[in-house]
Amino acid sequence: MRPVSEPTPAESTSADQPTSKAAAQPAAKPDAKSTAKPDAKPAKAAKPPALEDAPFATFIPESLLPALAREIRSYGGPEADLRFEQGPMPVVGGSCWMVVGTLPGERRFWLCFTADNINATKAVALAEPGAEPSLLEPFLSDEKRMSQALLVSRLVQRLNGQKWLGPN
Repeated sequence: MRPVSEPTPAESTSADQPTSKAAAQPAAKPDAKSTAKPDAKPAKAAKPPALEDAPFATFIPESLLPALAREIRSYGGPEADLRFEQGPMPVVGGSCWMVVGTLPGERRFWLCFTADNINATKAVALAEPGAEPSLLEPFLSDEKRMSQALLVSRLVQRLNGQKWLGPN
């Protein structure tokens, strides 16, 4: 009789091996659905172009002027007569594009663009009734990227600071 001893390496591998074919095959790879991250987000839709990306000659009369008129009214201000034209810059002369506004009581303002681009250098001039503008102020000179909302809010803020809009 042979004493019981530990199996030899050849015996241990055969004894430890599974006997069924299914167990002997490598594990199947998980399908793509099970490996997808649960917090994966769908692709973003294409972003529509910004209003400000429209050509300057279209953006000013079709977008900026109506928005400016609405904002002036929302301050309780009077109905403004707004025009977009090219002409001599108030005070200093030289051709520029400008938004010219007239409020009741013959108060006038000019928002001047030195080029046909909303990011161009801008200036604003104001004139009380019966007077010509005497000062041309830089307007939004520190801003890198211009938007309709910024142009409208700052111009209306300037007019309201002059106490030209609504009750102050």
